[in-house]
Amino acid sequence: MKILHSVHPDDFKSYDTGLIRKRFLIADIVQADAINCVYTHYDRMIVGAANPIGKTLFLENYSNLRADYFLERRELGIINVGGSGTVTANGQTFELNKFDCLYAGKGVKNISFSSKDSKQSAVFYLLSAPAHATYPTSLMTLNDAVKVDAGGSNTANSRTINKYIHAEGIKSCQLVMGLTILHPGNVWNTMPAHTHDRRMEAYFYFDLPEGQKIVHYMGEGNETRHIVVKNYEAIVSPPWSIHSGCGTTNYNFIWGMAGENMDYTDMDPVSIADLR
Repeated sequence: MKILHSVHPDDFKSYDTGLIRKRFLIADIVQADAINCVYTHYDRMIVGAANPIGKTLFLENYSNLRADYFLERRELGIINVGGSGTVTANGQTFELNKFDCLYAGKGVKNISFSSKDSKQSAVFYLLSAPAHATYPTSLMTLNDAVKVDAGGSNTANSRTINKYIHAEGIKSCQLVMGLTILHPGNVWNTMPAHTHDRRMEAYFYFDLPEGQKIVHYMGEGNETRHIVVKNYEAIVSPPWSIHSGCGTTNYNFIWGMAGENMDYTDMDPVSIADLR
């Protein structure tokens, strides 16, 4: 399992493009008939993906965790961004269509992934955070997610925020997770930008057509940097960093957080006028 270590904001100011990509970019996690995970030292979040095509994939344990099984001391959020598939947790099978979310709590020993059609395979995005309390395995469809419309076409950021795992949704120990769908003709996400000092965040970009890219902005609001990403790539965002992106076309992304609290509105805004 690849490991990403934490970065101090003063050190970040000296990073060139290559080092920014090395320290924050999570690439190549979506691979055919494989599960790939990256362990980050930002609130011990694990970022991963499972792409079953011709076989069922089983979530194995990692020696890094020093645990008897993956979710012995962890919880897991799963969102399907591909074709229809199934997730089996401790013998109970759940069908996930595109944009559906499944939560598996601390203590679930056996988890597997499969696709209904190998020609339109499921792509399961995974986020896992440490957990000290147990909550039941729960499925939420896109239709059932809490929805918030934000932005507008005049600022090219009209979007719908879908909240799945949060204080008023699927119950969890500390994991918060959802996805944002940008409307056609809109390319900016999370603008105006913000930080949240009590929580890290990870962004996973998807539904970006071949040949298109997203410019993801990060860093402190008064001294920003950027990184260019493509489809099925994720960015780890430290608590001191803004996290906003602009694409060459519209796209979707999954956001997920862990940290001191689960308050979705606990954020420190950075006005557009103050960005540098």
